Amino acid sequence: MRDRRARVSPRDAGLPEGGRRRTPGLRREEVATLAGVGLTWYTWLEQGRAISVTTSVLDAVAGALRLDGTERAHLYRLAGHEPRPHRTAPPRDPHPADAAPGLPAAVVRVLDGWLPHPAYVLDRHWRFLGGNTALHALFGDLRPGISCLDGFTGKLPGGHRPANWDQLAPQLVAGFRTDAARYPDDPEFPRVVTELSTADAGFAELWRRQEVRDTAVGAKTLDHPTEGRLHFDRTTVHLADHPDLHLSLLLPAADTGDERPAPTG
Repeated sequence: MRDRRARVSPRDAGLPEGGRRRTPGLRREEVATLAGVGLTWYTWLEQGRAISVTTSVLDAVAGALRLDGTERAHLYRLAGHEPRPHRTAPPRDPHPADAAPGLPAAVVRVLDGWLPHPAYVLDRHWRFLGGNTALHALFGDLRPGISCLDGFTGKLPGGHRPANWDQLAPQLVAGFRTDAARYPDDPEFPRVVTELSTADAGFAELWRRQEVRDTAVGAKTLDHPTEGRLHFDRTTVHLADHPDLHLSLLLPAADTGDERPAPTG
């Protein structure tokens, strides 16, 4: 915080530049005034003393210090808070890819670069946004907005649940609860939970268990109409530049004999 305070000039902060300054940047009292907090309290925060600090105050201090998204998240962590999701929309790519409208071109290049293996992108609510040709060869023509949670409502293509649904369903609900906690102020998560709980008693029961699960890595099993049962290892990556996007990469599971690439047509 002391380093970032020195980088902000009074002009940048909208303050008069008159008077001699022994150090570059803003004074502590100026940051405190800009953030709307007491000077003593701000001084203790900058010194790393054990004081109680709310996320709203951290946001005000981050604004006064003109921190970017990564620096703001770092400040949250230093103060013992989980960073809030960065809500600003990613910059529009001047050359959007035709293969997946709405996805940043850099993300589409990763999807295509993962061929011949399947890869896909979900939004923060686990809704499908796009995938490469190997994914569509496996799952058919997936429409944007479909979710693996639609298995609870019968809205999956063909109305069929995966063959291993009884094993998969508890993992999905536990993973969705974990991700929902990342966005405590997002009203869409409780809306989805209410909709699924109303539509399916099984989901409601699983949600009441309050289990959580890390969804970054896992397994995916598919009964393909011509290739038979396929097993994949899945890795999901949260993109720093596009934090609302979840990029999932599939590889044939090494211990099942499914070393052949996914069908491509």
